[in-house]
Amino acid sequence: MTTLVHATCVALRTSGKNWQGVLLRGASGAGKSDLAARLIETGARLIADDQTALARQQRRLIASCPKTITGLLEVRGVGIVKLGRAQLLPRTAIALLVDLVPPKRIERLPEPAHETVLGVELPVLALTPFEASASAKLRLALAQIAAA
Repeated sequence: MTTLVHATCVALRTSGKNWQGVLLRGASGAGKSDLAARLIETGARLIADDQTALARQQRRLIASCPKTITGLLEVRGVGIVKLGRAQLLPRTAIALLVDLVPPKRIERLPEPAHETVLGVELPVLALTPFEASASAKLRLALAQIAAA
């Protein structure tokens, strides 16, 4: 069973050659594509922008892109940009859910949060996407998950 969600998905390389998927969630205009573009600029790969297909495979949540939008990234103020093959991955296992929220919703020292999607429990990070440190914070959180 595949479910389509309103989210952007990127994959980041953690240790060695492993790619870890991050699902960026938020309302329209929350900064999903903007944060994805900054992550891609520093080596991440786009799975899907704006609409992500999710499916459970054993105990993993796998993200992929609907064929009609493969390789496309909406860049506000520029338009729809076609990324090159080197900036894409066809699918990834999700390691982290990231909820894009306004600064007032960020706790200084948050308790670990988890959510179950399609029967797979995943850690959740609340992040303000337009902060200069947003991509660094996301990478730090993902590194902690990979090390655990």
